[in-house]
Amino acid sequence: MKAKLILFLSLLIVFFTMTSTTFAAEAGPARQDLIHLRILETTDLHADLMNYDYYQTKVDNRIGLVKTATLIREARKESKNTLLFDDGDHLKGNPLGEYLARIRGMHKGKIHPVYRAFNYLKYDAIAIGNHEFNYGLGFLKTALKGAKMPVLNANVYSVKTNKPYFKPYTILKRNIMDQSGKLHELKIGVIALMPTHIMKWDKSNLEGKVFANPMVETAKKYVPRIKAEGADIIIALAHTGISSQPYHPDTENAVYYLTQIPEINVVLAGHSHSVFPGPVYEGLPNTDLETGIINGKPVVMAAAFGSRLGIIDLQLSHQIGKWQIVSQKSYTKPIADEIGRSLVKTDKGLYNLVKEEHEETVDFIKKLGL
Repeated sequence: MKAKLILFLSLLIVFFTMTSTTFAAEAGPARQDLIHLRILETTDLHADLMNYDYYQTKVDNRIGLVKTATLIREARKESKNTLLFDDGDHLKGNPLGEYLARIRGMHKGKIHPVYRAFNYLKYDAIAIGNHEFNYGLGFLKTALKGAKMPVLNANVYSVKTNKPYFKPYTILKRNIMDQSGKLHELKIGVIALMPTHIMKWDKSNLEGKVFANPMVETAKKYVPRIKAEGADIIIALAHTGISSQPYHPDTENAVYYLTQIPEINVVLAGHSHSVFPGPVYEGLPNTDLETGIINGKPVVMAAAFGSRLGIIDLQLSHQIGKWQIVSQKSYTKPIADEIGRSLVKTDKGLYNLVKEEHEETVDFIKKLGL
């Protein structure tokens, strides 16, 4: 009896040793290959580079990329792997934008301060928003020469060539570090879209020069191409809001329907100056406001004017020969509290980089006696 008991215990030890060894062999690489990727968004800045209200000629700590920039730096310190995008409507919306476009103009060799700021903060790509057309295609084309990152839009086409007026998408190749410190090349596809309503809103600037195709149909055309070109994940810079109202080709707020496209993994929303995840979207179908998920996809919208930074945290694991998202969460961080008290310091480097045009604008307003 004693001999049988010893034999039984010996077999159990061998079994559990083999099982744990096999599990370690299978699970070890998976744990090592797990990577954290943080995606950051600004949107609808409307030329609010400074924490300043030009209409009341005073500091306003509820706005300004010089404040958001501090959140960007903090978010980058917290994660080894980050990507930064702007979702459009960054050139027009305040007296600084008006002064630069209508009074001073774009001088040869000068970089528009918005793009100077984007270069300084090392944005990975930016989208064109509808308000980028407000000063005409000539001004926009000149200003964009200063941008050092991909400038994207897929659904605005040239009348002359019948091809996309801007670069429709890009595939970013980035070396991403896993939890064990090993580097992997990740290919991130990025596509940008905007409402077709630009043809009404900016008819005088755009008619006969460009036309706009529906957002969802355009995305369905391009994302399979992006995937076929090797993209591991695809991010949509969607300068459009969030609504579950029935879709039609001229839908203005199409994010909900973009999340239903299988190949799109992440959606950065904008245009409507709202906050997602946030209580305004309570009751939206197939939506989890705790994790910021719509139809199984992470979505973020960081309000407007630099008041918030949008953040999406992904965990990716290399399984069956490809990268798969195994965890996802989106949220936003504000630069000020509810009564306007600043929560972050001003980024002094960015402040000094754009203060010349800011001071020129303030001086011009004072001369007008406004």
